[in-house]
Amino acid sequence: MDGGTPGFGVGRSLWSNRGVEQHSTPHPPRTPDRLDRWRSVTELPLVAAALVFVGAYAWPVLDPDIPSYWRDLCQVVITAVWVAFAADYATRLYLSPDRWAFVRKNVLDLLIVVLPVLRPLHLVRLLTVVSLLHRHMTVSLRGHVLLYTAVITSVMLLMASLSILRVEQHVPEANITTFPDAFWWSLVTVSTVGYGDLYPVTGSGRVIAACLFVGGIGLLGVITGTLSSWLVQRVEEKDESRERAAEEELREQLRELTEQVRALRSELDGSVRSPETEVPRPVSEG
Repeated sequence: MDGGTPGFGVGRSLWSNRGVEQHSTPHPPRTPDRLDRWRSVTELPLVAAALVFVGAYAWPVLDPDIPSYWRDLCQVVITAVWVAFAADYATRLYLSPDRWAFVRKNVLDLLIVVLPVLRPLHLVRLLTVVSLLHRHMTVSLRGHVLLYTAVITSVMLLMASLSILRVEQHVPEANITTFPDAFWWSLVTVSTVGYGDLYPVTGSGRVIAACLFVGGIGLLGVITGTLSSWLVQRVEEKDESRERAAEEELREQLRELTEQVRALRSELDGSVRSPETEVPRPVSEG
């Protein structure tokens, strides 16, 4: 006979079952829907953070003589924006069903978070505004590509101008010391013209120049491809219009031939139905 306290075994089993239930409760699955919901909630705040980053990054560059407390405040804002983007990347990585695939598809976001020199690329978030506009606009695929290309070019020029001026303006032997010079250098570099009148002298400036070279070549490829596809489409449309005109002409000729055949058939039918001349019978003898 069991000498233990009555009900103790039952209570212990209940508590153990509860513990098993607590430990066996599965975590919410990482699904694409949860990731999409996170993106839809955070895309506009991150765009606003990118715009704030523009101001905090550009102010000390365009006005080197601002008081130190404003400069420190801008640095705090830049760091806060970096923390926000890092938290967003970590959250999206956690919610992604396939984390390695997420890392491979979002290498630029990872580099922006890891490498401080690429922090101006937070401006790429402004492309979210273009994506939102595209959802509410009826734009063709070619128009969509051109719109993205225009925004990317503007962001790239602004980003490169501010970045090159930030690293070059305080160097004694530098020749890029004002924003107009920096913008002119960015423009001739991204267009692959490269006059050579202005050039970076620091290592960071040369890294920015190399990134701008690659970006400019890519943009030229996109623009050339878009124009080529537009020309091909125009030629195809002209060929199609010519083919349609030839088909219409052929159909018209077939209609005329059909009417002529019907007219000839009706004339033949009328001649067959007309009374024929009777031939006289021979008179038999007898």
